Formats: sequence, structure tokens, C-alpha cells
Amino acid sequence: MARDYYEILGIPKSASEKELRQAYRRLARKFHPDVNPGNKTAEARFKEINEAYEVLSNAETRRKYDRFGHNWKQADRFAQTGSRVGTQEPVEWTYRSGSDLRDELNNVGLGDIFDRYFGGRGSRKRRRPSIEQPVEVTLEEAFAGTTRIIEITSPEGNTPKLHRLEVKIPPGVDSGSRVRVAGPSGEEIILQVSVMPHSRFERKGNDLNIEVSVPLYEAILGGEIEVPTLKGKVLLKIPPETDNKRSFRLAGQGMPRLGFPNKRGDLLVRAQIVLPSGLSQREKEMFQELKALRSQGR
Repeated sequence: MARDYYEILGIPKSASEKELRQAYRRLARKFHPDVNPGNKTAEARFKEINEAYEVLSNAETRRKYDRFGHNWKQADRFAQTGSRVGTQEPVEWTYRSGSDLRDELNNVGLGDIFDRYFGGRGSRKRRRPSIEQPVEVTLEEAFAGTTRIIEITSPEGNTPKLHRLEVKIPPGVDSGSRVRVAGPSGEEIILQVSVMPHSRFERKGNDLNIEVSVPLYEAILGGEIEVPTLKGKVLLKIPPETDNKRSFRLAGQGMPRLGFPNKRGDLLVRAQIVLPSGLSQREKEMFQELKALRSQGR
């Protein structure tokens, strides 16, 4: 039996969003595969933590989980069966094939015109059913775009038939994005996208935030440090006397804009100054000398 999401994160059901986020970050750092290379148990635990946080960090899915438990996805799907396209929450972005043009025009009141010229004089086309399908992607997949294989059941005559379809998820999707594609029997499939939280990057719109460690020497004297991005590592110039928690903006290193993959947000880098440890006797003497020099200048 699947473990309770609240139990996985070690928080009570009444936990606030801040408590939820703090618990996730603490556990994600502890069980991240980079920290536990080759540890399958830690890897499984990390995936479990991400799954729990992805559901509970969204107010709507958390409400459904609190009501239905681990059956919340199925309950949600049954409740939405037969719902009309366009009556759900606002669509952030829509992917349609050319065959969907007629229905798009129907939604804005031009259905009679197309019915007259393409579907018979004076006739009205019957509205196609829609199918809601949740899809979960990683932040890396949301950055680059990806594909998924989904299974849907379509009525064909009097006998429902199971179909396996490959659908495309465009770059730039975010949690709450809805991607529309045409089904095999004319129905419309609405992909409800959820983006899993990342252990290092925090997303805000099209911008990404990350905290990087800066050695004390680099912070005082200036230098360059490596900063990870979703495309690889880049060098960031650290000016002399950089304060702890200082932020730097790397333009164009964030998430692609949905529908415009060549336009991207920024990466905000926050410096975390790291004090040296395990100092040698000579290093301690040098710090003593520095202390004395600073005291004389006062």
C-alpha cells in the first residue's frame, strides 16, 4: 500500500505551505542522487519525496488528495468526464493540430458558417467530447520539451477501444499548463501538466533561482565560480568584497517562454559565502595578522 504523502515528508496534515517547502528542501538535499551516488534506496526515497511534494504543494491537488487519498487522480478524472472544452480554468497555452480549427471557431461563435460550407447547409456539428489526462514532467523536460505515451479509451461503434498515443509536451510548460491534442476518434485530449519541483532550482514564472557556494577568498578578492544551469555550467564573475546572499542575474539562462522557445527568462544566482575549515597554523596566523591590521585602521 502506498505511503501517505504527509508521512513521507514528515509533516502533519495541517502543515502550512512554508512548513511543507522547508520539509521538502531538507529531505531533497539529504536523499538527492548526487549526494548518494549508486544508492538505489536513496534514489527511490528521493522520487517518493518529489511525488509527495508535487501533489501537496498545489492547493487544488492537495485538496483532492485530502479527500480521496491516493485515488485523487481517478476521482478527478471521473468528475470531469463529459465536461465541455473551455469551461475549465483559464488555458495558459494550447497546442492544436490543423484538424481542430473548426472546433476553435465554434467556440467563438463561427460554427454556423463552417457548418454551412463544410458540414451541410444549416446543420450544426455535434460537439466532440473531451478527455482530461494528467501528465507529470521534470523541470529538465519542461525546459527542453518532451513526449509521453498515454492510454485513452475511445468509443468506436458500441465497443470502446484502448489506444496508446505519443503526445508532445512543448518547452516552457509549467504546473497548470493545459496542452490540447486531437484523439484518434475525434475527441479532444487535454493534457493537464504538472512540473515536479527541482532539488536545486526554484522556478518563478520563466525565471529560475539558485543558491551557489562562494569560498571566502573569492568573495573577498574576487574571482570566477561555476554556476549550473539547465543547459550546462557557466562562469560567473564575482567582484571583490561580495556580500553574503548577494544576487546576480544571468540573462537568458532561465526557462523558455511557452510558445516562444527562443525567448527565455533569467537565472537569479544568490551567493552563499562559505567559511574555510581545517585551517593550518600558518593560515590562522595570517587571519590574526589581518585582524591586527583591521584593528589598527579603526
